[in-house]
Amino acid sequence: MEHHRTRRGTVPLPPQTGRGGSGDTRRGNGSVRAGRAEPPRGSRSGSGSGSGTPPRAGGAPRLPKPARSPASAAPPAASRRMPNPRLTGLGTGLFSVLVMVTLGWLDRLLLGASQTAYGVLFVPVCVVCGLWVRRADLVAAPVVMPIAFALGILPLAKDGGGPGARLMALATALATQVGWLYGGTLLAALTVLVRRVVLVARRRRATARR
Repeated sequence: MEHHRTRRGTVPLPPQTGRGGSGDTRRGNGSVRAGRAEPPRGSRSGSGSGSGTPPRAGGAPRLPKPARSPASAAPPAASRRMPNPRLTGLGTGLFSVLVMVTLGWLDRLLLGASQTAYGVLFVPVCVVCGLWVRRADLVAAPVVMPIAFALGILPLAKDGGGPGARLMALATALATQVGWLYGGTLLAALTVLVRRVVLVARRRRATARR
């Protein structure tokens, strides 16, 4: 009994070789590729997202990057200022005394005890103390500057034979340099006065805006 039966009137064709065979194979592959079923569009875009964004390796959709808030941006150049220290009344006194005593000894060692140079250096120290004292202790700056001037001029006074002679030399140095003493103290007072006026004006503007 035959296992392979052929229809009546049909003759089996021999297998085609060469270019025709390869072409049929290619056509067959092409037909298979063309006949592949494409996955549905919904499966490409994440689970129900529908936004068309390609999924990540883990399968989760890619989220948009959050917008950068203005607070996290770089500070403007106007806010980058020099350090502005604030000294208390006691701190202003200690600072001025330390600076003036140091300047007095340097004046004696380098300039030969020049009291005029000491008086000139006293003026910028008064301005710095007037600017660095805090708002609550503005009155302290013009008060402590004469004390700092008197203590700093001690190394420049002429050496005497005893305490009385030392006091007389100090009084003479203060009398001869009284112009620098009054000028520096007045400049410190004007500095704190200007700061006080500006502070009051700012408070009034803030109150008016409210």
